[in-house]
Amino acid sequence: MAATVSFSAAAVLARNGKPLCRSVKTFCFRRTIFNYFSSSCTRNVKPLSAIVNSSSSSSSFSPLLESTQRRFCRSAPSETAAGINTAAEDVTLDSTVSSPTEVEEEKEEEDPIKKSAAALDIRVGKILKAWLHPEADSLYIEEVDCGEPEPRTICSGLVKYVPLDQLQDAQVIVLANLKSRNMCGVKSNGMLLCASDASHENVELLQAPEGSIPGERIWFGTEDEKNSSEPASPNQIQKKKIWEAVKPHMKTDSSCVAAVGVHPMRTSAGLVVCKSLRDGNVS
Repeated sequence: MAATVSFSAAAVLARNGKPLCRSVKTFCFRRTIFNYFSSSCTRNVKPLSAIVNSSSSSSSFSPLLESTQRRFCRSAPSETAAGINTAAEDVTLDSTVSSPTEVEEEKEEEDPIKKSAAALDIRVGKILKAWLHPEADSLYIEEVDCGEPEPRTICSGLVKYVPLDQLQDAQVIVLANLKSRNMCGVKSNGMLLCASDASHENVELLQAPEGSIPGERIWFGTEDEKNSSEPASPNQIQKKKIWEAVKPHMKTDSSCVAAVGVHPMRTSAGLVVCKSLRDGNVS
């Protein structure tokens, strides 16, 4: 209370470092208010109007009193101790300090990349079968269980990076709401997400943690932040370029955990990782 009143008194006498008073009479009136505020913490106070009215020149102070009340007070002109607090609110900065949890929540609410990532339908998949594309030496064709009635057919350019035998029965991460693409005569319905180094010479599949269920949707963040919103449609993903906006922010950290920004990628069974590429890109 003492600090608030002291600041309020100073604000009455000066604003932005410049005195408010333009005459000796005004200064005397401001001085009266200063004395009132300075002593109000330690004694019972009279209404400010009573103090001013007791002056021998009260009639000349009345307009100044009304002006000051309008300028510094929101409440009615009964200058009680509660009124001082109201006046202080007009001239003091908001001293409310958010808790760390509130600040963190606000930051997350303001994170547009995480919000965009939540529109992606990224799922756990299991490769049931994989083989070389008959018309393209750099492509594999995979049948992937994504928790749907029928396996998805996905083409991936991993021939130079991942041996065919490593694809069989692998638990993978599938971006499932991209528009279908015709890849050398085969319709591809999704993308296997991989980590790569800066030169793109080394590429590794992202791996779902052991115990993950095919079809489970991936989310980014803590265990309590599981996606509750529906993913965007393939048309929305393409039209709004959501994948293009999110992709530059998808990385692996120093522990090989995949993440968007600082938000790790996870399933209900744990974190999504790659085998060995630290601080790599994800695409």
